[in-house]
Parts: sequence; C-alpha cells; structure tokens
Amino acid sequence: MTSPPPPAARSEAEQALPGEAAVNRAARASLSGEKRGLARVWPFLGPAFIAAVAYIDPGNFATNISGGAKFGYLLLWVVLAANLVAMLVQTQSAKLGIATGKNLAELCRERYSRRTSIGLWLQAEIVAMACDLAEIVGAALGLNLLFGIPLFAAGLIAGAGTFALLALQRYGFRRLEAAITVLVGVVVVAFAYELFDASPDGSEVARHMFVPGFGGTESILLATGIVGATVMPHVIYLHSALTQNRITGRNDEERRRILRFEKIDVVIALALAGMVNLAMMIVAAALFHGGSLAGIETIEGAYHGLQSLDRDGAATIFGIALLASGFASSSVGTMAGQVVMQGFIHRQIPIFLRRAFTLAPALLVLAIGLNPTDALVGSQVVLSFGIPFALVPLILIASKREVMGELVNPRWLSASAGVLAALIIALNVFLLYEFAAG
Repeated sequence: MTSPPPPAARSEAEQALPGEAAVNRAARASLSGEKRGLARVWPFLGPAFIAAVAYIDPGNFATNISGGAKFGYLLLWVVLAANLVAMLVQTQSAKLGIATGKNLAELCRERYSRRTSIGLWLQAEIVAMACDLAEIVGAALGLNLLFGIPLFAAGLIAGAGTFALLALQRYGFRRLEAAITVLVGVVVVAFAYELFDASPDGSEVARHMFVPGFGGTESILLATGIVGATVMPHVIYLHSALTQNRITGRNDEERRRILRFEKIDVVIALALAGMVNLAMMIVAAALFHGGSLAGIETIEGAYHGLQSLDRDGAATIFGIALLASGFASSSVGTMAGQVVMQGFIHRQIPIFLRRAFTLAPALLVLAIGLNPTDALVGSQVVLSFGIPFALVPLILIASKREVMGELVNPRWLSASAGVLAALIIALNVFLLYEFAAG
C-alpha cells in the first residue's frame, strides 16, 4: 500500500480540509485585489518557513559552534554569505513550482535522460540520509543533555516524535506548517536570549561579518560545512514542491503576483534563519574562543560550558532549542525525501516506512558511539557536496522559456546564479585537494 502524495503536490481542489479551504479563499481574494496590507500577504506565508527549518537544523548547531569556538568571529562572513545565497536559491526553487506546477525532481526526470535522472536521484537519496542523520542525532543529543537519556534510546524517542509530527498531515498541511513554525519560533527565541546573555564584542562581530578571511585548511572544512548546512540541497527540491500547486496561478499575471508574495515569504523566513545562525556562531565565539572555556568545540561541550557559567538556565534553553530544531527538521527531511523519490522515479513508499528506513543510519551512529558533533559536521560536508547536483539543474531549467514561460530567469540572473554555483563547486574541489595533499 502506498501513501498519498505529499500535501505540497496536491491540487487546491484536493486540499479540501476547512482550514486549507479558507486559506485558498483568502489567497484568491488577495490575488483579485480585495485585500490590502498584511491581510493580502498572510495566505501565501508558509512554504519558506518549512524550508527554513533545514537552515537551522542540528547540523547548523555543530558547524556554527565549532566555527565560533575554534576561530572566533572569523567565519561570520561565511554564515552571512551562505544565507544570502540561500535566499536566492529558495526563491528560484519557489518560482519553478509556481511557473510550471511541477517540482524540480519531476522536471529533471522529464528533461534529462533516464541514466542522468537515476544518478541524480541516487545522490539526492544519499544527501537525504546525511540530512536525516544530522537531525535525529541532534534531537537525540538534546534529549540526552536535558534528561540524561542514553543516546540510542533518545534516538528512538526522537524518531517517534517525528512520526507524531508527520501525522499532523492527516489534518491538513496548515496544521503541520503551524507546528513547525512554532518549533522554529522556539529556536529563534532561545538564541535571541543566548545572544543577549553572551555580551559579544560588537566591533569584532561587525568587522568579521563583512570582511572575508580563513585560518587554514580546518577553517575551509568548517566553511564548507557551513555552506552545506545553510544551502540545503534536499530543500531545493522540496520548496518547488511546496509551491507547485499550493495556490495555482490561472494566468501569467496571477503567477507573477504569487511569486511576489513568495519572495516576501522567503525573505522573512530566511532572514530569521540567518539571524539564528549568526547568533549561534557569535555566542560560541564570545563564550568559548579563549578565556576559561577555551577548547570547547562540540555541542555537548557548549551545553556543559553554559552550565558551568550558571547563566540563569542558558544551558537548558540551549538544549530545548537543539531538541526543537531536531524534531522540526527531521520531519522536513522526510517530506523532501518523498518529493525526491516521487519526482525522479515516479515511485512512493508510505511516509512512515520512509522515516523508519532513513532513521537506521542515525541509530547506527548512536549505537556504535561515534562522537555526535563529529557526525553532525561530517553530514554537513556531505550536504555541501550535494549542492551542485540540485543547484545546477535548477539554474539550467529556470533559464528555459519553454518551461518557465513569462517567469523565465533573465540572462543576468542565470549568469549570477551560475557564478555562485561555480564558487561552491570550487570550494569543494579545493577542500578535496587540500586533504589529498595533506
């Protein structure tokens, strides 16, 4: 028995639950000009918040804390640059779904040879597994730190929590969006508190946020992990599915209006995610780079370091943020995996079976006792190597007028996106060279 298609891939007519029907009516009123101001925008908010969860997952905790603890504020510019690139990429992904009514995986299957499509699907599945590993390990680590639950048992609980969150799809996609948005809010509030409490050096933050620099090969590894943790390849596929039939434009003008609203969605959601990522690194740099807590480079170390500072529950708040991040991002990773499989090979498996299958590598990591932070950083490097395989097809397809119609990318935008993709690929190649030479 197969599961129903992901909610993002259903038509408006099929989204017949009362809450979703109300959203569709409100969206139509916005498109027809009956609503003004914030009331005009709110029906279109949601897809980017789902995608943004992947930008503040436990892998981000690992890379940002490691980067801040080892190199201080040095790599803040990488976090900022990666977030700006993410805004561009997710806008392009959302546009693809709006313009074509199809997601990126489906369009790859249509436009490329079967061999190429299978290759893209296989690497996308590897990327999805790396992502799932980071999310389940992160949630398990949160449970372990907060409640002392052994990591393997905590991993099983984290998997069960993901099942419960995904079950909200039965009651409408807006319910799942709301639950995930609440979890994102927990992470945002937690790091707003941590940032205020850490009292960072404002001048150093400002300088390194805008002045590029590296501190050797290890900093390049962490920069690659930060890019991989921020520009998430599986979410490039997912975002196009989240917008493909959510609100369908009946003509070019409606599709342009929908795209404008989705751009607002992307800017708000990813700006929040970017601020959280910056806050993670700034807090680690302020507290763990030098001084009595120098040498702390792991999530566990950060938690225990905050405990030792006795900062009014800062460690508990940190652990709650990690747990919320793991639960939210693991459900998004499972949804992305469904989109990838359905799009590339036109096959589906029940979403709960898929969750069980992708849970296995994370449980194996926990069972054999690998260092959780090392596993998280390694998973983000794997994600970084997967970026070109999603980004290049996105850029190529979005430049085709026969596919995109009036929403086709202008040449300057295709060229700019191509340069960004080339820079990411060059970073990965350089990293491989450095390790081979060393």
